[in-house]
Amino acid sequence: MGETMMKNVVSEFIGTYLLVLTVGCNVLGGSGTWAALSIASSLMVSIYALGSVSGANFNPAVTLALYLTKTPGFTPTKVATYMGTQLVAGILAGLTYLWVYGKAFNLAPGAGFTGAGAAAIEIAYTFMLCFVVLRAAVSPMNPPDNEYFGLAIGFVIVAGGYAGGWISGGAFNPAVACGIDVASAGQGVYWCLLYTVFEFVGAALAAGAHMLVEDGSSVAKSGKNFISEFIGTFFLVFTVGLNVLGSSPAPALSIAASLMCMIYALGGVSGAHFNPAVTTALVLAGKEKAANIPVYMSAQLCGGLAAGLAYTSIVGRAVPLQPGAGHSWFDAAFAEILYTFVLCFVVLNVATLSGVHLTNGGKAKQIYGLAIAFCIVVGGYAIGSVSGGSLNPAVSFGLDTSNAVKGGSWMNCIPYACFEVIGASLAAGIFYVVRDEEFKSAGLLTGTKESYGSTN
Repeated sequence: MGETMMKNVVSEFIGTYLLVLTVGCNVLGGSGTWAALSIASSLMVSIYALGSVSGANFNPAVTLALYLTKTPGFTPTKVATYMGTQLVAGILAGLTYLWVYGKAFNLAPGAGFTGAGAAAIEIAYTFMLCFVVLRAAVSPMNPPDNEYFGLAIGFVIVAGGYAGGWISGGAFNPAVACGIDVASAGQGVYWCLLYTVFEFVGAALAAGAHMLVEDGSSVAKSGKNFISEFIGTFFLVFTVGLNVLGSSPAPALSIAASLMCMIYALGGVSGAHFNPAVTTALVLAGKEKAANIPVYMSAQLCGGLAAGLAYTSIVGRAVPLQPGAGHSWFDAAFAEILYTFVLCFVVLNVATLSGVHLTNGGKAKQIYGLAIAFCIVVGGYAIGSVSGGSLNPAVSFGLDTSNAVKGGSWMNCIPYACFEVIGASLAAGIFYVVRDEEFKSAGLLTGTKESYGSTN
């Protein structure tokens, strides 16, 4: 084994071992509310520490996705070495927490769910994890000074752990699945084999989707925009529904994480709107072409609807869209208008400015995804009990329509969408006031230029 491969093996072993050990210690130690954040943080810090050594895969599904997309250097020998190392590290980590706690926990679908429900969650969030790796860390569409990759990849676990952990256990990684299953061998080693299949399916689908939207794909630009907006909106609404139906202890954080990860993954493709209100604000502020509205909004609404139908099919229940208990429609209107304003105003100010850098009055190069997504943390926890904290017509449409499919009423998404578009319009108007230099330099206030066009 060469010196470089030895370094890679040590790197992959350390990162995977720490990840699986952190999973086990959180579960057996009763971390509860913050378990998914702890596990995500373990992945994130190891990626930043070891990414420049081995690429920081720490997951056979990620390694498979890199191989399928013909990432340079991923030969069959390297893939086999990485996967073997990751599986051994996961098993040893499982045996370690078994030794520390004197007990283990079984890998199996959550109470009330079958293998089909677990398969859907493991495929979906392993897809998301591998897709974010490919898009936010590997794609040449990222800036050469990219430092957001670890944050984007790690926080997929925040999104999927809180959203789907109660259904499948939230492994999203064959090394995690095997480590858990071997540690609890007394209860039977079975599910890790099926989970590995689910996770490899998710990795293969992610590789295919990545190649569709990557530079050099034969798909037209409008088609890439549609695919990008559909995927991003799907995972946003899917995560919303699962968090609400599962009574997640950290719903707004999980939903914000899903938005942030997909912004970093797809911002270079479509601008990562994932929200008709955001698209509206961008068009009104001259930062997106009005001609792109049909493609963007149709993709967003289709993504929201597909997600709503997906989570209701898995769980068997829906999420009603309505003002919270004890609150009126006026309360809900105020909440949705104000916090959609916040979201759209932040998008305009951190992602669309023409200056060179954030510190010089320009757009952010690294932090934009975090800033935009954490508007959901702001609004979700602040007014979730008032209006539900939708802040997005695609979310409203997906929730309301899937609720109607399950026998509920359908109508509330219309006033909600109106509130959200009003908030977006106000954001564009205030943006004109506080960033008038943007429009003077572009000629928008002097009639010499019609619009900025795409935010890409």
